Amino acid sequence: MAVTVKANTREDFRRSATNELRNNGKVPAVVYGQNQEPISISVDSLELLKTLRDEGRNVIISLDVEGKSPIDVMLHEHQIEPIRDELYHADFFRIDMSSEVDVQVPIHVDGEPQGVKDGGILSQPLHELAVRAKPNDIPDEIKLDVTNLEVNDSLLVSDLKEGRNYEIMEDETTTIVTVLPPQTEEVVEPGEGQDVDAEPEVLNQKDDENTEENSEEDQS
Repeated sequence: MAVTVKANTREDFRRSATNELRNNGKVPAVVYGQNQEPISISVDSLELLKTLRDEGRNVIISLDVEGKSPIDVMLHEHQIEPIRDELYHADFFRIDMSSEVDVQVPIHVDGEPQGVKDGGILSQPLHELAVRAKPNDIPDEIKLDVTNLEVNDSLLVSDLKEGRNYEIMEDETTTIVTVLPPQTEEVVEPGEGQDVDAEPEVLNQKDDENTEENSEEDQS
């Protein structure tokens, strides 16, 4: 189900006008796709952020643009201003609810591997999965049970089962998770023939003996 977000058309592209938008809590955005002319709009920054956080990045958004019919879109790209941690720009692409789209779906690891209980370390190289599906069939996440993984065990993309309504587009040989063996400190063994109980060598002993001999000669 689509989430409605209000939007306004944008016609003034001067930097001063764009800065004023951002100062008023709006974020400039562009809608494109489906072989239609791009539309420049602005949306409320907090409303869009809340929608993404509550519904996920692949949420279907119905843009309520003044003077136009609602536009079904998905977020394609967005930029965050690092200092203020606020939305800086957003790109939306039009979607056809009857056509498939390619998206990235987060992978949720479920359970604690037996190998981790035995001292191993869980590594997850892949956190998102490339999926193709119709907009209403996109899963919120892909769950992966890792409970039975032992040390040195791995799960690949090929180990996943495709859903009834989506197709996995990721390379089947890609590793999702693996349990690494415990890290051990290297123990340095004494060298062959080395006497570990030997007393340390006195480096200055010879110099001290020479000094004493020279002193005795001077006295004589």
